[in-house]
Amino acid sequence: MNIFSQLRNKPALSSPPKQRRGIELKSPREIEIMRQASRIVATVLKEIAALVEPGMTTADLDAHAEKRIREMDATPSFKGYHGFPASICSSINNEVVHGIPSRKKVIRSGDVLKVDTGAYFQGFHGDSCITIAVGTVTPDAARLIRVAEEALYKGIEQVKAGAHLLDLAGAIEDHVKANGFTIVEDFTGHGVGRNLHEEPSVFNFRTHSMPNVKLRAGMTLAIEPILNAGSRFTRTLADRWTAVTVDNTLSAQFEHTVLVTEHGYEILTDRTNV
Repeated sequence: MNIFSQLRNKPALSSPPKQRRGIELKSPREIEIMRQASRIVATVLKEIAALVEPGMTTADLDAHAEKRIREMDATPSFKGYHGFPASICSSINNEVVHGIPSRKKVIRSGDVLKVDTGAYFQGFHGDSCITIAVGTVTPDAARLIRVAEEALYKGIEQVKAGAHLLDLAGAIEDHVKANGFTIVEDFTGHGVGRNLHEEPSVFNFRTHSMPNVKLRAGMTLAIEPILNAGSRFTRTLADRWTAVTVDNTLSAQFEHTVLVTEHGYEILTDRTNV
């Protein structure tokens, strides 16, 4: 499970104090607000992808993200969320998720950089993650990044009213395994809306340990496969946030906020339209 989503039953600082339970179907008005929140996220991630270069620090990226989110009349979803100290998660190389930005963490050519962020706008969240190949990366790293992004879209392509979570989970799992990588099972995607993390858990592998929810139009899901080059297992560092691979191998992640429609899906955090 996602570390953040494990804390789902506690109030988030950037969300309404009362945590709603269960799966919520969004109204047309709510969907339009989520489009705006997600567009803010997409804009920030597109800017960071263009901005990042060797020699910068992850704190530089965090400062840019917070500034831009606030300029667009939104609030960073992550900052203060159960004590998380920043507006982005910045995870480099063997760091899997929830890396904390720091002035001491210098970005170098060859790094595999994951940047995850969210924006809270008029009562709703958008959430997305990209993996950036910094400078010149190894062919193996480039392939890991490519397959991770492909896996996300393999899952998204299964989304429509009447489909089930196992449909998208199976599509992701099959693509990842066919390419020789492993899926991190410690963290999953999630519903997103009024709260940053809502039901259902959106898994990236076939399992019978979580409900195989039937998708309905109006559901909004954060789909986020995480791939490792080696072992799928992770451990959490002493900062209690940063998860790393147990064998020091590379990790890559992509995430979109996706709306379920009657006949398919809409990618709300689509960066090609900003």
